[in-house]
Amino acid sequence: MMTTFDPAENLAALIRCPSVTPAEGGALTALQSMLEPLGFHIDRPVFTAEGTPDVENLYARLNGTGPHLMFAGHTDVVPTGDLSLWKHPPFGAVIDNGELYGRGAVDMKGGIACFVAATARYLKKHPDRKPNISFLITGDEEGPAINGTVKVLEWADAKGEKWDASLVGEPTNPDRLGEAIKIGRRGSVTGTVIVHGTQGHVAYPHNADNPVRGIMALLNNLLIPAYDQGTENFQATNLEITSIDVGNPATNVIPAKATASFNIRFNDTWAADTLQQEVSRRLQAAATDSPFRQGKSEPVNYELIWSEDPSHVFLTRNDKLINALNGAIKAITGKQASLSTSGGTSDARFIKDYCPVVEFGLVGQTMHMANERTSLRDLENLTAIYEKFLEDFFA
Repeated sequence: MMTTFDPAENLAALIRCPSVTPAEGGALTALQSMLEPLGFHIDRPVFTAEGTPDVENLYARLNGTGPHLMFAGHTDVVPTGDLSLWKHPPFGAVIDNGELYGRGAVDMKGGIACFVAATARYLKKHPDRKPNISFLITGDEEGPAINGTVKVLEWADAKGEKWDASLVGEPTNPDRLGEAIKIGRRGSVTGTVIVHGTQGHVAYPHNADNPVRGIMALLNNLLIPAYDQGTENFQATNLEITSIDVGNPATNVIPAKATASFNIRFNDTWAADTLQQEVSRRLQAAATDSPFRQGKSEPVNYELIWSEDPSHVFLTRNDKLINALNGAIKAITGKQASLSTSGGTSDARFIKDYCPVVEFGLVGQTMHMANERTSLRDLENLTAIYEKFLEDFFA
């Protein structure tokens, strides 16, 4: 039986599994070996979709009484990058100067390791209690997020599973443990604009139609003016242009096509469809009235492609869940955590359709970087926070 009471040992076992998305890499098997001795029933559903890799997931269930709490997260990790930049092997789980190094240490195998240790300690402390706890752990959060959490939720729901609350162990703290609980997330939409022109010689622009001028006009209208000034619970909506490309190696040729991609993180001023309508309106306005067009009378010839399903904005309003977690954080760290909606997306965007969900995990400063690591002290304190949360949630 694996030592499930020690979060550092749990994390080391998970890090040693090279589970670069979407590979299982042994991580779910290691997690299963931790949870089965605690009485959990384990399912390992595999889901598939055309054009995407198969993904293995884990759903562990401890049937008991009272409200049903779901611990949620992912064991897949991003690639290691340049190995020469790592102080220690990324899958070596080396402890150096009180810190445990490895890919996934904070994002988010560390959170899962602490979930397990806290649950083991709680069950040992209360042998007379049998709470309703489940673990929903996916293998593609860092990938396309198609065959993971969203399908496990559908599968479990069809089997009759119902949840009262969920805690996701993503790294939520910017600098120190106890700073922030994520109670919501901004939405996200991604699009691509393609402007079609006419190739020609730069010395004879009247015989060509430069798509770069057109895309400058369109992108300028996407950026200005601001979409909003933020709301009570969310920061302002922002659009970031992530690439501009014409595929043109020559300096004396006007290209035939220009392409730009962008991502928008939006607040509760918008829904995904109303924001997409606003983007379309801005593009259409720029296409017909642009100072970049050099006297061209015809509109910019463009197309807009939405490249993925949008992530919808959400905010959790559940006093029992938030107060139990905030109380546990304050009891262990002495800090009053702020309630945050900043940052990127997570699988909480799927869970929120089934139950109230919040996120709290390790300090995220090194996530996705070379030398990703967490301190042993933070691992122990996070485990203590989760254990206190279990005490209060099931009180």
